[in-house]
Amino acid sequence: MIPRAIAPRALQLSRWFPVVSVTGPRQSGKSTLVREVFSDYAYVNLEDPQTRQQALSDPVGFIRNRPNRLIIDEVQLAPELFSMIQVVSDESNTPGQYVLSGSQNFLLLKQITQSLAGRVGLLGLLPFSFTEAKEGEGDLTPDSFMLRGGYPRLYDVDVPQATYFSAYVKTYVERDVQDYLGVRALASYRTLLELCAQCVGSLLNVTRLANDVGASRESVNSWLSMLESSYVLFRLRPYHANLRKRLTKTPKLYFYDTGLLCYLLRIRTLDQLLTSPYLGMVFENLVIEERMKMHLNAGRDPDLYFYRDDNKVEVDLVDMTDADHGLLAEIKSSQTYRSGFSRHLRVVGDEIGIPAERRFVVERAEGDFDADGVQVRNIATWLGMS
Repeated sequence: MIPRAIAPRALQLSRWFPVVSVTGPRQSGKSTLVREVFSDYAYVNLEDPQTRQQALSDPVGFIRNRPNRLIIDEVQLAPELFSMIQVVSDESNTPGQYVLSGSQNFLLLKQITQSLAGRVGLLGLLPFSFTEAKEGEGDLTPDSFMLRGGYPRLYDVDVPQATYFSAYVKTYVERDVQDYLGVRALASYRTLLELCAQCVGSLLNVTRLANDVGASRESVNSWLSMLESSYVLFRLRPYHANLRKRLTKTPKLYFYDTGLLCYLLRIRTLDQLLTSPYLGMVFENLVIEERMKMHLNAGRDPDLYFYRDDNKVEVDLVDMTDADHGLLAEIKSSQTYRSGFSRHLRVVGDEIGIPAERRFVVERAEGDFDADGVQVRNIATWLGMS
């Protein structure tokens, strides 16, 4: 088993809160994580029909008749359990009583908000980061990880990426929208998914997406919300520190996993990726998604943005997770450094008060060096930064 960087945070939360909840994309390793970290807890999985029926027919008995050091997997399948977990956890008022996980994050978080507010420590588990995956495969390179992605199944068995992601999209991504939005136009939904992949790193234009898909703007917004709550993609917001400047208000789209992104772009081999016109945007996605994983694994809420004003001054990543130590990064898939890469870093860094030592160009060139008042970092070095 490849150790998960978030494991210490899970233990820490269990010492502070009566309930710990783990959300994240399907197949990101949530069940494996909680069973490994909380190995002395009893475990039930509501995917099992008999177990689920017991929880649905007698939620009081289901909780009362089990130890209160209990993992409940797919807990959102029995919504009435949340009220009983609240009652029992309040009675003893001790930390670490229940660990909840589930793959339908939109339902799980809704129930937590309604029944367990203030009682639950939340974890977000994404697929393997590069540093986690490299622990399992020491010869893994950033380029090969960019193609393969971080879903644990791809490191457990020798399954071709295209085979895995084809099943993943049909079994999970499309099933969610069918089950919870009643969507029957799966061809349009699949087209939207592929169009989102093609516009990674670009400003989101919902009207254009709706026209290209042949669906209403309301439908596309609903589908995008489902993809976000399923941890398939996320919106990166524009940075607004200086309200006097004319800055864009439109977010950008990125995927939580570059392996899935490459699949949707029909990139199947490393050679195809390295010669693809999409290389730059896949590389940009990698850098931003890995920054998000780094913060989540450390128990921090990522506070990430991009910067763009009306003069087309733009920086790919503004990281204000630690407001006292903000960071700027310009992301280039090039293997050759050019002085123009750092021009906007200097302008924006001076504008929002990010010091020179926190301004980075991240690229695929060999080695790390300082140039033009910024820090130039190879992608392998960047992925190892904390």
